[in-house]
Amino acid sequence: MSQTPHPFTAVVLAGSRASRDPVAEASGVSCKALTPVGGTPMVFRVLEALQAAETTGSRILCGPRWSIIEQQSQLQSLINTNQVEWVAPQSSPSTSAAFVMKSIPEEHPILVTTADHALLTSEIVDYFCSRARLTNSDVIAGLVPSTLVEQAFPQSKRTIIRFKDQGYCGCNLFAFLTPQGRRIAEFWRQVEQERKSPLKLIRTLGWTAVLRYITGNLTLAQGLDGISQKLKLKVTAVPIPFPQAAVDVDTVADWELVQEILEKPVTQ
Repeated sequence: MSQTPHPFTAVVLAGSRASRDPVAEASGVSCKALTPVGGTPMVFRVLEALQAAETTGSRILCGPRWSIIEQQSQLQSLINTNQVEWVAPQSSPSTSAAFVMKSIPEEHPILVTTADHALLTSEIVDYFCSRARLTNSDVIAGLVPSTLVEQAFPQSKRTIIRFKDQGYCGCNLFAFLTPQGRRIAEFWRQVEQERKSPLKLIRTLGWTAVLRYITGNLTLAQGLDGISQKLKLKVTAVPIPFPQAAVDVDTVADWELVQEILEKPVTQ
């Protein structure tokens, strides 16, 4: 008899990148994760989507600082009643993720997302996690074809990594299926630094990849193969057919966009 696989342990990164976040300031809250979208703080929207998903189990919230949580009774209640585990944020998203993953049993797959993923739904989570599990890879990233994003949100400017076969937008969904995959933190730190500059990101793979990318000859498969060889891991991607999965709230314009989207839901 086959053993039922463990559900994904969901890790939500909710630390602040800077002491003064423009989104938090514009919305009048103490940290970006608490920015209201559709009348609900973003972090609650993410936690609710993860709770409703069939593929996820335990939820771990990394950040915001405890002094902020003490001022948010609903969030503090979730933590005090053990519905959500809280871990103090580290110096960056990558170090926070690496820190949290050390405490999770090796046999448990991990889903990492962010508190500013305001349009995340259980449907998106289940789509990504179920297909990530089928890849038999160490690390899996969710990507949305850029054409879907551009068609759905022509007014939005998203970062696009343009490969020979197709362009893609990141969507802050990462799956770690093996203990070996959790070693990717150092590379992730490089990704953080270059996340808004596709060319600089490709440069981490070497100049051959850069030349292929510049000339439009680097495919997604070649890029992932380069990362896999560099890290000595199997790294793959899962294309996600939901354009809203590519919209996180990095700027005030993003905040305004997600509120507009919620007023006019995207139809599949």
